[in-house]
Amino acid sequence: MSRFLHWVQQLAVALGAPGLFLISLLDSSFLSFPAVADVLIIVLVMEHPHRALLYAAMPTIGSVLGSFVLYWLARRGGEGFLKKRLSPKISAHAIGVFERFGFWAIAIPSILPPPMPFKIFVLAAGAAGMRPGAFLVAITAGRGIRYFGEAALALWYGRRALDFMDDHVLGISLGLIGAAVVGGVVWMLWSRRPGKIDASAGTSV
Repeated sequence: MSRFLHWVQQLAVALGAPGLFLISLLDSSFLSFPAVADVLIIVLVMEHPHRALLYAAMPTIGSVLGSFVLYWLARRGGEGFLKKRLSPKISAHAIGVFERFGFWAIAIPSILPPPMPFKIFVLAAGAAGMRPGAFLVAITAGRGIRYFGEAALALWYGRRALDFMDDHVLGISLGLIGAAVVGGVVWMLWSRRPGKIDASAGTSV
């Protein structure tokens, strides 16, 4: 398996943007490539700065699709699916965190780099029956903030971006979480704005 993972990683590097999509799709679903996509984004943006948006978008899309695969499998299988793959203690804890924090239990772990557990909460969201639309919004927001933020770091700091991330990982993580919270508040305010028209209003009986 280790040889296969190494081969996939080399292939992703050679493919560029499609490789970023591939590695993030696999990493968010059935395999594990800790921080590989993060490093690849920075390296590729340094080499081709004019493609920064592409290099951030591809792993975002790949991770969203890979996560949705796990989410859908867990949604179909329910809590039994989760308990077959995790210990009862971890399973109960993951479900409890999700039931308490909902949207944020997905959005925040999707922002943070390893070793923050992520797939556990994806499975918990599916097993607990989180609505697909809300799940996709949370994953897209979290991964988008993370990968577009890394592309921006590569543009601003160039070859020092990786050292900057190592030296300021806590500050960066807190900043990204702050951005997610602000974005979430804006979304909630927008979705609850007054003036929505009731589709049933004005219909005759």
